[in-house]
Amino acid sequence: MGKITGGELIKRILVNEGVKYVFGVPGDQLYPLLDSFYNDNKIKFVTFHHEGAAAHAADGYARVTNKPGVVIATVGPGAANLIGGVYPAFAEGIPIIIITAQNQSWKSYPDHGSMQALDQINLLKPVTKWNAYISQWNRIPELVQWAFRKALTGRPGPVHLDVAVDVLYQTGDESSVSLLKPDNYRPIVPPAGNPFLIDEAAKLLAKAKMPLIHLGGGILRANAVEEAKALADYLKAIVTTSIGGRGSISEDYPSLLLPSLPGALEAQTEADVVLIAGSRLGDLDYWGKPPAWGDFSNQKTIHIDITGDDIGLNRPVDIGIIGDVKVVLSQLLEAIKKIMPPKKDYPEKLEKYKESEREYLKNMEDLSYSDSIPIHPLRVVREVREFFPKDSIAVIDGGNTTVWASYLNKVYLPYTYFSTASGDSGHLGSGIPFSIAAKLANPDKQVYVISGDGAFGFHIADLETACRENLQITFIVLNDSAWGMIKAGQTLYYSNRHVGVDFSEIRYDLIAEAVGCHGEYITKPDEIKPALERSIESKKSSVINVAVDKNVIPPHFEILAGIWLEGVEIPS
Repeated sequence: MGKITGGELIKRILVNEGVKYVFGVPGDQLYPLLDSFYNDNKIKFVTFHHEGAAAHAADGYARVTNKPGVVIATVGPGAANLIGGVYPAFAEGIPIIIITAQNQSWKSYPDHGSMQALDQINLLKPVTKWNAYISQWNRIPELVQWAFRKALTGRPGPVHLDVAVDVLYQTGDESSVSLLKPDNYRPIVPPAGNPFLIDEAAKLLAKAKMPLIHLGGGILRANAVEEAKALADYLKAIVTTSIGGRGSISEDYPSLLLPSLPGALEAQTEADVVLIAGSRLGDLDYWGKPPAWGDFSNQKTIHIDITGDDIGLNRPVDIGIIGDVKVVLSQLLEAIKKIMPPKKDYPEKLEKYKESEREYLKNMEDLSYSDSIPIHPLRVVREVREFFPKDSIAVIDGGNTTVWASYLNKVYLPYTYFSTASGDSGHLGSGIPFSIAAKLANPDKQVYVISGDGAFGFHIADLETACRENLQITFIVLNDSAWGMIKAGQTLYYSNRHVGVDFSEIRYDLIAEAVGCHGEYITKPDEIKPALERSIESKKSSVINVAVDKNVIPPHFEILAGIWLEGVEIPS
């Protein structure tokens, strides 16, 4: 056996963990790691134009595959650029492995005046679960494996390794390294819930006249989709989801009520027992409080959480169960089966809730058939959703755009819907990098992006990345030449005094063509479907630039503004 660099050693550990893609921007301190990817058919480096976009791609890859994403960046500016892409993963519990190069070990921590010097440990600490500085070659296996352990145990999240450049270049005897299988160094079987609490929760659910199961993004992270459906089937429970939980159960499921719409809110208020699974009940779940939920004194609450940190955080609970939601849901079903046979009928009120939902959505559907010019955003959303197969992956990016899409872009399968509004960060600009990662992970599925024009501009340079990687992704830009959601607030609350919200009219379709993609510019509703057809026929990534009505505001805007500006005096 021979000598290998620290970069080669890191690469081998990543391969041992099943990593297939590493995202990032190259730098000279990273040469040994980059060189390790050369002609290795087990792992590929995908270069981006900005480290923030690369971090978004690692995040997106983790969301769509339920496996850790990996991003690398060079020292100083490279590491600093990561923050915007890492923050959403931290806020929403997504496991990504961040590897940054650091200046030489003998002139870092403290810095001795090096160019691009930066305390990258403290820079990334607020948006990571765990950090480590690697200053010795022989500690690489230990600390990289620690990173995977920390990213994947408890509530998942980003972790960070800061590696001295001399360690990346240093060579060591490969015979001195023994790489353990993942199940030899970290827990693989997730934790179960306390049996006593499981039995008590089962009794509550079995006695409930109208149980409701509320599914959050944790269902997807724990791969608990089948367990959630099995429990809902057995109890004939009404099911609601958080925005981030969309896809945890099919939206054509008989008792599913769409998030934040009248039917779901009515059911959440009137259910006698609610089971909160994989959700912390944050602001887009109205904190789990009235009037969107029943009063705690009249509504029993069971809450499952992997760490216990979120149990009772926003809503008091009757039973709080610490454990992996996939395991706990299975335990609950088995316990309930010992108490009662499967229910045959859904609650009588379900049809009333469904009717409330239908009545609300009818207004949206009517608008989606409008032939108005400029084009109504809902016309675009409906036609796009109808055009693509049910198993397509949808990435929604923007402010008002995410709200419009939430009404009519139904979700039928897990891991096929990713939205700016899906979690706690609300970070614009993830659409292009998320979709690249989704297509790399699912080359046989159609991937489309519905984006606002402001959000699309964040990482537009990485249209070139999509084209360079020969990925067919369809980008639909709802172009109102503005920061539309912010402009809506200035329209409603500041008497149309618009400051800093208007853009010039940008031809995103021509930018697409300039980097080798297919471009379409449409101004009339009847042009939407033909443009989609031509985009698919092109076999390339494509940008359909749609001139949409600049003056329409989503009905939920004022509700969202009320949540985000809660407790402040909003101008009348």
